[in-house]
Amino acid sequence: MSVRASSSPTVTGSVSAVSVLPKIPKDTTDRNRTSPFAFTGNKFEFRSCGSALSISGPNVVLNTVVAKELDDFATELEAAADFNTALTALIKRVITEHKRIIFNGNGYDDAWVQEAEKRGLMNLKTLPDAMEHYLDKKNVELYTKYGVYTKSEIKSHYEIKHENYAKLLNIEVNTMLDMIYKDILPAAYNYMSDVAETAIKIKQVAKGAKCSAESKLVSRMSELCDELVKEAETLSKLHDEVNAKTGYVKQARLYADKILPQMAATRAVADKMEPLLGEQYKPYPSYADLLFRV
Repeated sequence: MSVRASSSPTVTGSVSAVSVLPKIPKDTTDRNRTSPFAFTGNKFEFRSCGSALSISGPNVVLNTVVAKELDDFATELEAAADFNTALTALIKRVITEHKRIIFNGNGYDDAWVQEAEKRGLMNLKTLPDAMEHYLDKKNVELYTKYGVYTKSEIKSHYEIKHENYAKLLNIEVNTMLDMIYKDILPAAYNYMSDVAETAIKIKQVAKGAKCSAESKLVSRMSELCDELVKEAETLSKLHDEVNAKTGYVKQARLYADKILPQMAATRAVADKMEPLLGEQYKPYPSYADLLFRV
């Protein structure tokens, strides 16, 4: 007995063959892993926790939220006169009320940020932004109702998270300034010195040589060095001002609002210097080095 496709239905043995295959629906779940909380066929996958963080915190939040919703569902359905009718109405109502959170496109694209805003979804980009809602009444009631945290524990988490955020960024700022003054600028100065010396030697050997390429390179690198020092000095000054403030909550807010943008502006200058710097002068391995050579 066998099955084969043909241009017209035939019978081979006792099994009928067909000329076309039935339509098979495509998997619409998030297979390219661009969502931080993707539904993949039969389960949700949470994957936005950074490698330096414990998954226990996000798991506590997710499990508590799920427990609350299941509790609400059970309470409603247990009081229903007709379970099946109530269940159908419940599912329809919940999906209608919350379908704005469902998105099967590219979660990394800026278009999703705009789309999320249209849907009325929050976009809390920093820890201080998120922590502004940590002590919201509904959140405190959620944790205390199910015995997950007490009010005192919630408040301590609020303060500790701000403290850790401020301390971490304090370390990152100091590290960035060290990298600039001890590694990046000296490397750039050495490179400019060698290029300038090369231009001088070329002119001595090749009379009339303009060495305009060397001159332009040194001039551009010099401009970028001046710009980098200026941005680094601004960063250092802002850092001192933030550290002079008392209270980790206030410091964390200032780190997010003032320090992070200035760190980005400072790095942008260093990024402009990198492609101009001779490979052997670079103080750190490039991405290509990390991927293929180191």
